[in-house]
Amino acid sequence: MRSAVIVAGGKGLRMQTDIPKQFLELKGKPVLMRTLKQFSKAFHGDIQLVLVLPKDHIAYWETLCKKYAFDIPHTLAMGGATRFDSVKSGLAKCDRATIVGIHDGVRPLVSEELISTCYKEAEKHGSALPVTAISQSLRKTTPDGNHPVDRTGMMAVQTPQCFDYKMILKAYESASHIDFTDDATLAEAAGHIIHLVDGDATNIKITTQADLKIAEAILGMSASR
Repeated sequence: MRSAVIVAGGKGLRMQTDIPKQFLELKGKPVLMRTLKQFSKAFHGDIQLVLVLPKDHIAYWETLCKKYAFDIPHTLAMGGATRFDSVKSGLAKCDRATIVGIHDGVRPLVSEELISTCYKEAEKHGSALPVTAISQSLRKTTPDGNHPVDRTGMMAVQTPQCFDYKMILKAYESASHIDFTDDATLAEAAGHIIHLVDGDATNIKITTQADLKIAEAILGMSASR
């Protein structure tokens, strides 16, 4: 059984809006609904979707589902104080999972192809982490100033990060601390090798108004969504 934990706990602070970014409209539909739809389409509905929301966002989400007649089946899980707590809460709801993907709710442009690839690779290798090469020049700041960083081999990390369910659940349950930057880092700390797959440049994370405009432009070039 495939499962996906969609984590959506943002407060929209960088958006400078009272509405959390995951609920903002993107081409007439809330960002989060587009995200869930991509996972459902990738497997023709044959996937368990677990949506993790802060307690005080659940009623608003249910109102939006009625307003937009959103009928894709999903289970709600209550978010915690940190992303670590929220993912752990979502994993607990995946009671029949064999492979689970953990995804940022504000990455609504993730393609069906990338989702499918990540799950297939995780089935083979136990994990799948989508990454893209960094093309920008990098500099690191220090108390003494700043200096260039060699970008050779440097990769930007995306989601969904997919894993053998029992493996990632055990990693979360036995973690010695909670300040991991992502799920793959946690799995690696538990002794597992992380398998990389090619990500997608259009699989952007929407955190600012500029990101929203870029996402609108990308969607405008795709008649399938």
